[in-house]
Amino acid sequence: MNKPSDHVLIFDTTLRDGEQSPGATMTHDEKLEIAEMLDEMGVDIIEAGFPIASEGDFAAVSEIAERSTNSVICGLSRANFKDIDRCAEAVRKAAKPRIHTFIGTSPLHRAIPNLTQDEMADLIHETVSHARNLVDDVQWSPMDATRTEHDYLCRVIEIAIKAGATTINIPDTVGYTAPRESADLIRMLIEKVPGADEIIFATHCHNDLGMATANALAAVEAGARQIECTINGLGERAGNTALEEVVMALKVRNDIMPYQTQIDTTKIMNISRRVAQVSGFAVQYNKAIVGKNAFAHESGIHQDGMLKNPENFEIMRPEDVGLSGTSLPLGKHSGRAALKAKLNELGFDVGDNQLKDVFVRFKELADTKKEVFDDDLIALMTDGTDDANDRLQVKSLHVVAGTEEKNTADLTMTVDGVEHKVSSEGDGPVDAAFNCVKQIFPHEAKLQLYQVHAVTEGTDAQATVSVRMEENGKIVSGQSSHTDTILASVRAYVNALNNLITRREKTKPESV
Repeated sequence: MNKPSDHVLIFDTTLRDGEQSPGATMTHDEKLEIAEMLDEMGVDIIEAGFPIASEGDFAAVSEIAERSTNSVICGLSRANFKDIDRCAEAVRKAAKPRIHTFIGTSPLHRAIPNLTQDEMADLIHETVSHARNLVDDVQWSPMDATRTEHDYLCRVIEIAIKAGATTINIPDTVGYTAPRESADLIRMLIEKVPGADEIIFATHCHNDLGMATANALAAVEAGARQIECTINGLGERAGNTALEEVVMALKVRNDIMPYQTQIDTTKIMNISRRVAQVSGFAVQYNKAIVGKNAFAHESGIHQDGMLKNPENFEIMRPEDVGLSGTSLPLGKHSGRAALKAKLNELGFDVGDNQLKDVFVRFKELADTKKEVFDDDLIALMTDGTDDANDRLQVKSLHVVAGTEEKNTADLTMTVDGVEHKVSSEGDGPVDAAFNCVKQIFPHEAKLQLYQVHAVTEGTDAQATVSVRMEENGKIVSGQSSHTDTILASVRAYVNALNNLITRREKTKPESV
């Protein structure tokens, strides 16, 4: 991957490291969709999964490899021949395949396989050489590099380069390092490791101390030319470096960080929304770049300054990340052309068949609400609870609630196409409805989170409901939006159960 010295490669691991975040399960079709969006927005390398982890991961990586047109498609593997062979088979059909193999090199991680430094060095040489015999593009990572002794880190990186690694990734696996340390480490490796000038150094940062973006940018200034990141900073614990943050930081502050990426930043908001929806992890309102309040101004002084000149309080334009400059509402008299134009403006590219379906749901919403705003349409487009392939589907719901009546619910739901009708009582209408679901589909999953927020203002606002459930260590999320809060709650609950069914068949992969 020969690029100019000022070009920074963007390596997205949303589908691998991002999906390891508890509850962030994606279906096969969702992974293909996200991969296509990453490919179209200009991501250089897509880490599509961990092929050895499960048949589902292998199938997803294989199909992404076959379908992607621009990006390098990468699979992850541990330091053994079986993993590497499985990874090579998964990426085989990619136009530009890559194997990413890793092993923990810090004293803590060396103790796990109980290897001496020499034994681990030999294993690194053998496994990287094996990977290079299968593909021309091999990335190697010393997991927990930032807590590995510097002399040993230099030694094993030199071994990996001699064995054929073309990219050396330096992971801050536990989010322990600080920006100055991140830069010093990369600078030291470039200066001391023989052959360092012939390969690309990458940085992979976690956000446990809130410094992932700063650490990644510091590494770039020191000579790293690949940033590993995820959409919305999705990932284990506090997450990974956020793609949107590093890309926009390099764009906005190009005066002091004169580096380029090939990311089409106008596609950022759309993929951010989609990843939030399929992962079940909502974006916090004050999240940099993609948060709902990132371009909102409520202070009177700020509003006055914005009206006079947006540059008074905005360092980038909303349009730069794919946001519309206005939020003009649609109504029940709006036609398909207006709806399609608005959806395109919001970053949704809808075909005729999809538009037909969306228009029907838009009309239903418009009959309920007087005005349908941008956020209503986004909720409509990202509501994933109408999948015809879901095993569990809500058909109808009737609830009775109040101070004088028992809280009851009547629910009609299909399981694998078979219709079931039940009634149940509860402490409230939501509890009664959830009890109905449990009667129809018995399970032991515990409800860890139930959250409701209004999409827009007013008593006729859509409610977006998020739930999180846990069963035997497996954590899944569900989400749904509707003007009927109780119905949205049940659909979100059922959405989580559908994700749990998928999750039961998966094995959670290891971290890097």
